[in-house]
Amino acid sequence: MNTTNIALLAGMLAALSIAPAAAQQAGGKKLYCWNENGRKVCGDALPASAADAARTEISARSGLKTGQVARALTEAERAAAGQQAEADRLSAVAEEERVRREQAMVESYTTEEELMRAFEHRITLLDETVKASSLGITGLRQSLVSLLRRAGEAELAGKPVPAPLTASIQSQHQQLVRQQAMLVRQREERATMDAELAGALKRYRELKMPATPPAEG
Repeated sequence: MNTTNIALLAGMLAALSIAPAAAQQAGGKKLYCWNENGRKVCGDALPASAADAARTEISARSGLKTGQVARALTEAERAAAGQQAEADRLSAVAEEERVRREQAMVESYTTEEELMRAFEHRITLLDETVKASSLGITGLRQSLVSLLRRAGEAELAGKPVPAPLTASIQSQHQQLVRQQAMLVRQREERATMDAELAGALKRYRELKMPATPPAEG
């Protein structure tokens, strides 16, 4: 083989070795399409101004869509997303806790009667608390009426109401208002306890009683 043929063969081999690499590089190249000022723009390079924009990625070799990139979130959107993620996490934790409580309830009480007795103890304590608060309010009202009567008698007699008596009236009135507000909360808690018991019994029955299989036709 002469020198000319050897050089020609070497050139052909080099070309063959370069061609696959070039084809691979072209096949991996991307085109980008994004919206800019209300119009669609496409190019083989993404400018800095479009770095945070939503865009479509297209293969330069096949012309087919290879990916879709959403626009970058704003600071407010990132904050909202973080808050939602935290809310979802707390909701999941609460759901896990609910499942644990229900499982503990089923394992702790073998019958509905046992479950009801556990609630009855708490209900009795609440009833006693409501009763004590009601009696306390009655006593405070009677005391306040007595103090107001004394103040009225002093005014009718043309005498100034003594400062200690005025202070006692104010103090009794404040205590009465606080006690009345407390009684409202206690009665709400008592009503909540009834609803909680009804819900617990309903859920207990659902967990304890196996689902009835459908009748065979």
